Amino acid sequence: MIYPSPYCMQTAIAATPLPARFAFTSLALTALLLGPAAQAQTAAPAGPPADPSISSVSTPPSSVQQTAPAPEPPPEKVEPEATPQGAVGPTRAEPEVTAFDISVRAPSEVKDMLEKHLELQRYRAVTDLDESELARLIVLAERNVRNLVGTLGYFSPDIRITREGGVNERPVIVVAVEPGQATQIGPVAINFLGDIADSPDTDAITQRTEIEQDWRLPTGLRFTQDAWSNAKTQALRQLVARRYPAGSLAGSLADVDAPAHTASLTVSLDSGPLYRLGPMQVSGVERYDPVLVPRLARLNQGDIYDLNDLVQAQQRLASSGYFDSAYVFINPDNDPQAVPVQVQVREAKLQKVVLGVGVTTDSGPRATLEHTHHRVPGIGWRATTKLQLEKKSPSAQTDWLSIPDEANWRWGALGRIERINDNELITQAQRLRFGRSQVGDQIDRNIYVQYDRANVQGDGVVGNSDATTGDGSALTANYVWTGRHFDSTPFPSKGYALGFELGAGTTLGQVRQPFTRTVGRWLGIVPLENGRIAMRAEGGAVLGKDTAPIPSTQLFRTGGDNTVRGYGYRDIGIALANGVIGPGRYLAVGSIEWQRPITLKGQSSEFEQTVFVDAGAVADKPQDLTPSFGIGTGVRWKSPIGPLQIDLAYGLKVKQARLHISVGFVF
Repeated sequence: MIYPSPYCMQTAIAATPLPARFAFTSLALTALLLGPAAQAQTAAPAGPPADPSISSVSTPPSSVQQTAPAPEPPPEKVEPEATPQGAVGPTRAEPEVTAFDISVRAPSEVKDMLEKHLELQRYRAVTDLDESELARLIVLAERNVRNLVGTLGYFSPDIRITREGGVNERPVIVVAVEPGQATQIGPVAINFLGDIADSPDTDAITQRTEIEQDWRLPTGLRFTQDAWSNAKTQALRQLVARRYPAGSLAGSLADVDAPAHTASLTVSLDSGPLYRLGPMQVSGVERYDPVLVPRLARLNQGDIYDLNDLVQAQQRLASSGYFDSAYVFINPDNDPQAVPVQVQVREAKLQKVVLGVGVTTDSGPRATLEHTHHRVPGIGWRATTKLQLEKKSPSAQTDWLSIPDEANWRWGALGRIERINDNELITQAQRLRFGRSQVGDQIDRNIYVQYDRANVQGDGVVGNSDATTGDGSALTANYVWTGRHFDSTPFPSKGYALGFELGAGTTLGQVRQPFTRTVGRWLGIVPLENGRIAMRAEGGAVLGKDTAPIPSTQLFRTGGDNTVRGYGYRDIGIALANGVIGPGRYLAVGSIEWQRPITLKGQSSEFEQTVFVDAGAVADKPQDLTPSFGIGTGVRWKSPIGPLQIDLAYGLKVKQARLHISVGFVF
């Protein structure tokens, strides 16, 4: 939980019951006669709160000053008291009895306001009002109506309150209001006090400019009390979100000129001192290394306070797997030069087992069993072991990671065995990896040494060499870099991502040949007036002698849910002898997709409709890259676990339609 600001307001109201109807009625009339002072002592607020920052000129006080808010109306439904045990009596309250009806005749906006907050509503419960008392209530109700209408920006309304119905008939009080012309915003002045006022720091200047530019009530807009309050709140939020968590609203004034129907606004924001982060104070850590929290949070002592940094630190802790919950905050009452960062965490269980089931259109039904140990005895690393059962590529994998160091690098080791079913070619693959990785907010890096072994069997090996089927083993050194610059994940609306892999190594066994492997990926999202365009591209190349037995896990095939839709999983490759499809040394994939929201009753929903074109090619020589196209349409749902994609695609080369289902945002 983040605590961005230290201010709050509390109000306490005391009420004293009166013993008689006359006393109650007289008190109510006295409150109306005395005006704001009496109302402030006897009435609980039910309507919009009065704003002392609103004043006016050139109009009578009754239409200018914002008085105390209207008292609470009586409850719409009265619940009966419980019947004592053994007693006999009614179990439901009698229907509510009221003294008179109220009819509001005004434009819909004004009518809704008055029907909800009109002070007359509370006196309907006084059922024995005589005619003189009712007449006095009608006279005195005008001020309440005027004040309520003023909160909507109408300071010169025409108000008529009358009684309809005969002497012996049920009274109907008619409130007719012609609001007149709405008040427009005139000049706006935003004044700054404290450090932000005179700071030459570029960030402080930028913050002042952003507050002024983002002000929600610029000149020319209509004035309402709600809009006025919301604008001040938003400006204060922008102030305390960065650099100045102790900032406050020093003063505000809406100077209303009712005859001119304009309001001049003045707001004073006091930033207070500049805050810098101090030492981190952690609570809730018992079984893990004490350095784990600060290394995951990545908040540096001496950094200038930024609420977004605290939010990101909290998210990193909560998503790390080590903790079930995390709260990061500061107390602005502490030293601004080194304000302590408070971190409260609740540790996850040391071990956990997760059983999962699912289905994909690439591999069919899937079942997974995953075990995680967050602190392996002896080394303190986290070990995650996963068994995955599916038709196309069942696998078993164990992945070990150390806690990050001060530079956010972590050691890791991985072991994986997999059976890849490519119809006529069945590959038994093994992989061992050891290296270091760094996962950042936008940039990830990975440096590792990897061993690959691919044993290719099946009917398709007949007539084909090990080099063409990918039967072999290799040792490589690799570097992987990924950068993501999206406005949000996992549901980005704009931005881009770029990634590349560089690897070099040698084949093993009787024939040892050097080779290199490079892969580049790009994803760009461009916003449109109605939706967005998503474009992606991927290219890869393996350079080495044609006779080098490079393992198939280092070569390329494509097709399926997240590559070229309209084709089966890894169906696009090299045509080998006997009509077998094998892996190739060059890869090219591209896609363009139009995503637009689906509107329901004029409002954007959590669903989107897409139209796309995919293309992909695999070859052993660049000049032989011939794309296979897929076209189609689909639906996206912003599910709690990420985007759910359902696509119907048609492969132009194979002349077949395929349904593709996948979950998650992947780059």
